[in-house]
Parts: sequence; structure tokens; C-alpha cells
Amino acid sequence: MPERLLKFVDIVQEHPQKRAATARTTDFQEIFEQYLRPKAAEQAARCSQCGVPFCQIHCPLHNNIPDWLKMTAEGRLEEAYEISSATNNMPEICGRICPQDRLCEGNCVIEKGFESVTIGSVERYITDTAWDQGWVKPPAPSQERDQSVGIIGGGPGGMAAAEELRRLGYQVVIYDRYDRVGGLLIYGIPSFKLEKEIVQRRADLLEDGGVTFRLNFEVGRDATLQELRDRHSAILIATGVYKARDVALPGVGLGNIIQSMTFLTASNRKGLGDAVPEFENGDLNAAGKDVVVLGGGDTAMDCVRTAVRQGAKSVKCLYRRDQENMPGSMREVQHAQEEGVEFVWLTAPEAYLGDDVVRGVRAVRIRLGAPDATGRQTPEIVGGSSHEIAADLVIKALGFDPEDLPTLFDEPGLSVTGWGTVGIDFRSRMTNLDGVFAAGDIVRGASLVVWAVRDGRDAAASIHSYLQDKVAREPTQVVDSENGGSDDKGKGKRKTNRRRARQSVG
Repeated sequence: MPERLLKFVDIVQEHPQKRAATARTTDFQEIFEQYLRPKAAEQAARCSQCGVPFCQIHCPLHNNIPDWLKMTAEGRLEEAYEISSATNNMPEICGRICPQDRLCEGNCVIEKGFESVTIGSVERYITDTAWDQGWVKPPAPSQERDQSVGIIGGGPGGMAAAEELRRLGYQVVIYDRYDRVGGLLIYGIPSFKLEKEIVQRRADLLEDGGVTFRLNFEVGRDATLQELRDRHSAILIATGVYKARDVALPGVGLGNIIQSMTFLTASNRKGLGDAVPEFENGDLNAAGKDVVVLGGGDTAMDCVRTAVRQGAKSVKCLYRRDQENMPGSMREVQHAQEEGVEFVWLTAPEAYLGDDVVRGVRAVRIRLGAPDATGRQTPEIVGGSSHEIAADLVIKALGFDPEDLPTLFDEPGLSVTGWGTVGIDFRSRMTNLDGVFAAGDIVRGASLVVWAVRDGRDAAASIHSYLQDKVAREPTQVVDSENGGSDDKGKGKRKTNRRRARQSVG
């Protein structure tokens, strides 16, 4: 093993410098600075290059993490980028927003006692350097194909699939209901976690590579699913899930009780320079208000930290379990606490209080009882624990469910599961409709960006196999000009087509 590796025994874990909470809460800039090259190499050298890399196993994309850490430690950054980008279509985005503490870093074999390698920060550093050096190139197919693929949804899953399909030479069109490409990356995730220029340059790269965008386009309004099927050789549904979950409580109709995506979208649009009247008039602005956020996932963390930056008077996060049972990233909780957010654990809302506009939340204390079927302890209400928490603005971050796509797409034949997600054959990624595939949250339910990228890549591979198999099955005839019949050349050409299709799939 080269001496420049295995440094975890004498070099401590060190993340990129984090801006002080008092400074970072005054703006929406990213909270971490970039590694300097020597520091990135030093931290990458802490990797133990273990024989069974659990970091790679626990990454949904199975990124070759030890390899690109080794290249970084040796100063071979362009090679590190090539390895990183071979399995991930947006490593600089995953390096910023993936919950590494639950995935790769949380399963680093040196984590116990020595603290894990800072995998996410090095991943971000490698790809940011690649952009700066001009190593990141648009998809450039070696051959152009006549077949086209329509992708419904321009989020991470759709973007990943588009890049993979374009590299294979397909004509790719992305249809998206919003006015910008990126979906959740643009309108759901705050800029202090992911600056929008990072997403936009990925979209520009796809466009430079020949991907066509049809924005402000709603399937069901501007075209039915069947009409898109008639236009394209295959369709990929990658819409994500945006229908907010809710809880029926007394007083739910009061003013200033809003959903998380409504709040985050308004804030992100404001940051992008859009006119947002609801923000300007204060309806979707936390400035000067006592804010209560309901929920304990990453979306709730985005809401509380956004409210702080908007100048909220106070920000409380109510969650019915304890900190150890929160579904969100522990690092996000730590960042929020540093920024002044108060977490009210083991507390659940019982009713919203007020006349026309909310003035508070009546809440009850919770204790955790016996584990349920999933192994998690069941929340139980503590009798006589009802109390009021002041609130001028309540933001509900309770999760998301799929929209009713068969109705929305005007395609009643599209199969959905009991959870409302699109049903697919998980080997082929195809729905019950021939040539219609699905990937990402619309299949697995609300999940992580890295899983959407993985699903998009898998769907692209399945679409390629499907289309090449379709080409191989198409009859090809050579007409004999003398008698109008086909000759043996047609059989030979069909064999050639099949052979080429098999080579292309392989």
C-alpha cells in the first residue's frame, strides 16, 4: 500500500470549513467552503482501501469510492473524476445533498474510533474541479439513432436517464410542468444546500448534448400520455411525487397554515429572481413570525432553516418521536440547531388555534411504546399533557404521495399499486403499457435524489434493450425489382440487424 494512503491513524477527520451560524443565516449561500487541493488529498488519504468497501455497498449507485479516493490522494484528479462520473450523472450534486451519514460515510469501516472518511466533500471537490478544468463534456453519441424517447419529468431521475439515452444516440425530449429543468433540485431544495447554478449547468450540458426540453408542459393538459406514445418510440415517467400528505386536525382551514413545498418553492423562486406576490405580501414569508414546522424529515429541516434565513422571530420543529428516531439526516439537525432552531421532541399537534389566522398549535406530549411491525416504537399520547405553542405560521412537512397519474395523464389503463405509485416489472422497468417505463419516486415513493439517479440509469438501460430488441424483431425485406418478390438478401439483412442489436445491447 502506498505510504500516502491509510492516513486515518494519524490524520483526523476534517470537513471543509463551515461558515459560522451567525454569518450563514443571513443569506442563502452554501454553508461549506470548498476544500483546498492539499486538504482534499489529505482527507482522501485516510481511506483504508479495505477489501470489502462497505461505503460502496451502501451507496445506491455503487460508486467506486475507494478508487476515486485513491486517485485524489495521488493527485490524479482527472482520473478520479472519470471514475466518479462513470457511475453517477451528477456527483457534485450528490456530494452536496446526499445524507452521507446514513449511506457511504455511515458505513465506512474506519468510522468506529477514527471517524469516517469525508466521502461527500471529496466527491464534491473532484467534480467541481472537473467543471473548472473543462473536463465535464456533453453527452456525445458515437452514432445517431432514429428512435426517440420522451421523458416526463425533468428532475434528477429524468435528467440521469436523458444523459444515458443521449450517449447511446437516441433523440431525447424532456417534458416538464415547470419553467426550469431540475424539479426538486430547483424548487424544493434550498440554495444553502444546493446553489441553483450547479443544477442549471447540468441542464445546459444536456441541452448542449442534444437533449430537447419542453417546459411549462403538462401531460394531460398539453398532450395525453397516448399522444406522447404516438410521438416517441418509448416513454419514461419520472415525475416524482409532490402531493403533500396531511393530517385532519381542527382549525386546518385557518390562514397561515401551509404545505412545505408551497413555502420552499416560493422561497426558491424569490432567490431565482422571480416575482412572487405571495412572498412579498407576507403570506409565504416567515419574516418576523413565530414559525412551527411539523415533521422530522429532510424537508422539515429545509423548512426550518429557510425560515431562519427569512428572519423568523422564532422557529420550532415538532416531531412525535425522539431525535434518535428522526428520519432526516442527523447532520441537518445539527446544522439547524446551530442556526437557532428549537426542536420539540416527542410532541404531536392536536389542533390549530385562532380565529381567521392561526395563532398557535395545541400539542400533546408523546411517549414511545412497544415496537410496531417495522420495529419502530409506537407513539402514545401522554394523558393530560395538552399545551399551546405560539405560531403565526405553521408549515406542514409530513411527506409526499403520488398524484393520480391515470387521471392526470388521461390514461385510465396505466396500472398503479395500492400505494398509488406506478406499477412496473422491476426486471424490465416497464409498466403494463408497452413501451412505457417508470423510474424514481413515482415508483418507489418519496426517497433520495441518489436513488432517483440510480433508477433513471437503470430505466435508460432497460429502454435501450427494449428498443434494440424491437429493431431486431422488425421484418426487413429487399424487393426483387423484376418479379416484385423478396429474395434471400432480405433474410441476410435481418440476420445482420439482429447481430448488430445484440452487439449494441452487450
